[in-house]
Amino acid sequence: MKKNNDSGKITQRLTHVDKKGQARMVDVGDKAATERVAAASGTVLMKKKTLTLITDSRIAKGDVFATARIAGIMAAKKTDDLIPLCHQLNLSQVSIDFKVDTRKGRVDIEARAQCRGQTGVEMEALTAAAVAALTIYDMCKAVDREMVIADIKLLEKQGGKSGNWKRK
Repeated sequence: MKKNNDSGKITQRLTHVDKKGQARMVDVGDKAATERVAAASGTVLMKKKTLTLITDSRIAKGDVFATARIAGIMAAKKTDDLIPLCHQLNLSQVSIDFKVDTRKGRVDIEARAQCRGQTGVEMEALTAAAVAALTIYDMCKAVDREMVIADIKLLEKQGGKSGNWKRK
């Protein structure tokens, strides 16, 4: 955020755009390394029958949750390759958890990422949740092409100059 000296109001500006409107990578070289944590979530909606096949370990491609967990973790580690202008981070921890609701035919995914660094891990957590959801879809599409990936969102972030934030 930037304070507008004329009016005293706080205005927001995009940090990945220079004064000419051109994309740029933010320079974090002078920022102090601090502990950074972020959590993100997503949902996969599917037929109840599909979810039963997953929980009964009857999906032909194998263990859906184990594969999606590994895919999400690997994706978090590759976020800087996938998202332009993201910084390469030395992640200290990534976790993916699944909550199954068989009545509603849904899998809720929560991804957490952590590092000690000069910039946050929000994009790593979001990428992990999204790729875990995509992996569930990929592994189950032979039995249910109507699955929907929904609500990829940041849940919270901790650390850094802007402090802590949590979704209400």
